[in-house]
Amino acid sequence: MADGAGRWGRRTVLRRAGLLAGGALVGAGATVQTTWIADRRLPLAGGPASSTVGGDLQQVGDGEVSVVWGAHTGQRLVALTFDDGPRPQWTPMVLDTLERYAVPATFFLVGQRVRQHADLLRGRLGRHEVGNHSWAHHDLARHDAAEVHDDLSRAHDAIAEGVGVAPRLLRPPYGHLGGAVLHAAARLDYRLVLWSFQMAEARFPDDPAGHARRIVAGVRPGTILLAHDVGDARRLVALRGLPDMITGLRGRGFTFVTVSELLRQAGAPQPGG
Repeated sequence: MADGAGRWGRRTVLRRAGLLAGGALVGAGATVQTTWIADRRLPLAGGPASSTVGGDLQQVGDGEVSVVWGAHTGQRLVALTFDDGPRPQWTPMVLDTLERYAVPATFFLVGQRVRQHADLLRGRLGRHEVGNHSWAHHDLARHDAAEVHDDLSRAHDAIAEGVGVAPRLLRPPYGHLGGAVLHAAARLDYRLVLWSFQMAEARFPDDPAGHARRIVAGVRPGTILLAHDVGDARRLVALRGLPDMITGLRGRGFTFVTVSELLRQAGAPQPGG
């Protein structure tokens, strides 16, 4: 009986392992399946999933952090945001377009890229604001609280030094909010900013005007709109359509504001205030 149970157990394990392996090769691929298995072994405390760091006093500033996707407002306000820069690739083109149309925006900057390309931003951020988008655009939700804090602190210092303004907003790469990200954000007194609408370049290949029409039709009062000023060539669909998007939204009565101005006008409490 014991031997039979052992053989059945082994067959069951092998069958299930085969199913897992088969599933890993379908859809998202083997890496996703491996990641899912590994994530089940995350530490209960102190790891990327945990928003606490053991039994000692939690060093988290005021002890709270807020997360916003958009603003609740009846005013026709929209906040245009750009992630992942700066780089010579398209950041200057975006800044030129925003300058031409007098549109403020919020740039979530990667610290390492600011260190390399701060000259692209100097003297060009008068109407804009900046936020922290990590040091090197790694997935912070896979790192523990100490690592995330070090990463964001390093990026914070690079942005403050490079552009002359210290960021008060944080958008983690990919919008991933692991517990360690929340802990570090509270410790650094950041407001976490995600988005409520985003560019969908892949749906409109070689059709900037069509993509702009989608954005113009989809924006609602209080929308935080996600775009990118670096990336692969498909991003150009959205960037080339910025003039049509801007004029279209203004035609609907919308006013462009920074994220902080959007939250201020909507009556949300500000970080550090």
